[in-house]
Amino acid sequence: MKVFLGLELSLQVARTFVLLENGLVRLTILKPQGYLIGIKYGGMDNVLDLSLSKSSRGYWDINWSWPGGPDTYQLLSGSDYKVISSNNDHVEVSFSRIFDPSTQSIKLPLSVDIRYILRSGVSGFYCYAIYQHPAGSHSFEFSQTRMVFKLRRDKFHYMAISNEKQRIMPMPEDLHPDRSKQLIVPESVLLVNPINSDLKGEVDDRYQYSVANKDGGVHGWIGSNPVIGFWTIFPSQEFRNGGPTKQNLTVHTGPTTLAMFHGTHYIGDDIVAQFQPGEEWRKVFGPIFVYLNSTPYVSEANKLWSDAKKRRLLEIAAWPYDFVSSPYYLKAEKRGSITGRLFVQDRFVSTYLIPAKHAHIGVTVARTEGGWQTESKDYQFWVQTDAIGKFTINNVVPGVYGIHGWVPGFIGDFLNKELVTISAGLETQVGNLIYVPPRDGPTLWEIGFPDRTANGYYVPEVEPMYLNRLFINSPEKYRQYGLWDRYTDIHSTSDQTFIVGVSNPKKDWFFAHVSRKWAENIYVPSTWSIKFTIDSVASGTYKLRLAIASATRSDIKIYINGVHPSRLVFEAKNLGTDNTVLRHGIHGLYRLITIDVSSLLLVEGDNSMFLVQARSGDPVCGVLYDYMRLEAPSSSGNCEHSEEGFDLDAKLL
Repeated sequence: MKVFLGLELSLQVARTFVLLENGLVRLTILKPQGYLIGIKYGGMDNVLDLSLSKSSRGYWDINWSWPGGPDTYQLLSGSDYKVISSNNDHVEVSFSRIFDPSTQSIKLPLSVDIRYILRSGVSGFYCYAIYQHPAGSHSFEFSQTRMVFKLRRDKFHYMAISNEKQRIMPMPEDLHPDRSKQLIVPESVLLVNPINSDLKGEVDDRYQYSVANKDGGVHGWIGSNPVIGFWTIFPSQEFRNGGPTKQNLTVHTGPTTLAMFHGTHYIGDDIVAQFQPGEEWRKVFGPIFVYLNSTPYVSEANKLWSDAKKRRLLEIAAWPYDFVSSPYYLKAEKRGSITGRLFVQDRFVSTYLIPAKHAHIGVTVARTEGGWQTESKDYQFWVQTDAIGKFTINNVVPGVYGIHGWVPGFIGDFLNKELVTISAGLETQVGNLIYVPPRDGPTLWEIGFPDRTANGYYVPEVEPMYLNRLFINSPEKYRQYGLWDRYTDIHSTSDQTFIVGVSNPKKDWFFAHVSRKWAENIYVPSTWSIKFTIDSVASGTYKLRLAIASATRSDIKIYINGVHPSRLVFEAKNLGTDNTVLRHGIHGLYRLITIDVSSLLLVEGDNSMFLVQARSGDPVCGVLYDYMRLEAPSSSGNCEHSEEGFDLDAKLL
C-alpha cells in the first residue's frame, strides 16, 4: 500500500521492503531488518552496489565481546517494523529488535532501534539508532559501531574528505593479489597492476584517510554518468566517543563511506565501552544526514564538494533537529547551555593571568583529568574559546558534568574543581575558570610546542616505491606508508642527537621514536641523545615534563649522563596501544609524564639525556613526543596548584 503524505512525500509498505520517496530521493529498506538496499537519485536507479547482497549495501554493525572473550562482528538488524511518525513534512520509520534475556548467553545484550527519516523537499535522508542495555542483562563490551554505505563501483571513483584530500581512488579489484602486493600493515597494499595505470606504484590504505572528529564533519564520493555526490554529514559530534581529538575512518576503496560512531582506532583498548551486569544504559547515535547532489556538467563536478560543505553548515545550524520523534533525542528546549571564561596561570610565563586563547573546552561525564579521551558511554559537548578565553556551549543534554579542556602552548589537561549541573532551558554561568598547568620551576630548556601532536618535528620524504601522491607537498605528509624505516635510512650509522639551542626540531627531531632496522626484518633498540648545558646546578629535584602524543608497544627508558642503571630516571614497558605509527597518524592518546631528576645526576656545563626505545623486533612500535621540558628547582616552592596572590580583576591580561 502506498500512502501519499503531501508534496510528493510518500510511504509504500510491501511484504519484504519499505519505500520512502519525496520526489528527489527514493529509499528502499529491507523489512523488518532495516538494511538500506536501494537509493534512487538524480537519474541513477540505485547509487548502492547492486552486486552485493542486500545486507551489505547500507547497514549498521557492531564489534562486541563478553568480558575477556574474543571479539565478535555482527550486523545489526530489526525484527519489528513500524511507522513512528508521518505528516506533510516528514516520515520516520523504525526497525527494532528488543533484547530477550532468555537468549542473552548467545546474543548481543542490546536492544537496537534503527531509524530513517525522509523529509519533504530535502535532497537526502537522516539515519540514527537507539542502543539500550537494559536491566537484567549480562555484562559485555563493545569496541566499535558504525553505519556503512557501499556505493556502485562502476560509478563512484572520486572521493573527497577535505579541501586538500581529494582524489581518484583505486578500484576494488585493485586490492586483489593479482593486482597488488600485500605490505606488512594488513590494510596496506602496493598497487602493481591497477586498472587505472596512473595509480601504479602507489600505496592504498584506508587509514591514510582518517580524520579527527574536530576536523571532519563531511566526506563522501562523486560519481560519474550521471555526476552525483554522495555525502555523509555529521551535524554534531556529541554522540561520538573519545572527544574532539578522536580519529576515525571516513572512506576507503570499495567505494565505501563510513559513519563511525564508536571505535578504538588511535586509542586502543582503553576506550572500549564496558557494561556491568544489569547496568542500565541508553544512547542515541546520530542522526547523521546523507546528502545527495548532482550537476549535469562534468566540468562542474568539483562544485558538488563546495555545495556539500555549505549543506553541512546548514545542518549544524539546525541542530538539534526538531523533527526527530524519539523521546530519547532531546530537542533544543529540553537542553541547556554553559558559559564562562578560561584563563591560564603560569607564574614562570607571566605575572598576569593569561586568557586561554582558542582553547578546547567541553563538558563530559569523565571525572579525571584527560578522562574524556577514553569516555565512550555518554555524550560530549565541545567548543573552542575565543581570543580572550570566552566560551559558550549550547544544546547540552541536562546532567552533571566535569568541565574539561586543554590550551595550545601549555601542557596537561584542565579539569575544573567543581562539577557543573546543566538544566533544561537554562544557561549555567560558571564565571572565570583558571587552569594551572603542571609547573615546579623555571624552564631550563624545551623541545617542541605543546599541542598534543607530533607536528613541528621532522617528517621525512616517503620512499618513492611507497608513494601516495595525495600527500606530496601536503601538511599531512606523515600519512605516507613506511616512514618508520626512513629513520634508519636517515640515521644509518648512529642514532639521533639533538643539541639544545643549536638543533632545529623541524629538521633534527624525527617525528616518531621507533626501533632501528638492523637487517631485513630485524629491528633493534634505538637511543636518542639530548645534549644541554647547565651553568649552575641547584640543589634539589629537577622536573622533566614529557608530553606524549601517542605510544604503541613501546619500552621507554630515560637516562641522565650515562646509560647505566644508576643513571636511570624513568622506565615504562609496553606503553600504549594506539597503533598510530602503522596507521599513518600524528597523534593518539595524550599522556603527560612528570619525571624527577636529582640534582646529583647533573653537572655544571655539558649534560646529556638519553631516550631509549628499548623495544626490539617490532617495526611499527613507536612513541610520538608532543613536547619536552626540563625545569629547575623552584626557589619559591611548588606553585603547581597555587592561586594565592592573584587578584583576578587586577591581574588580567
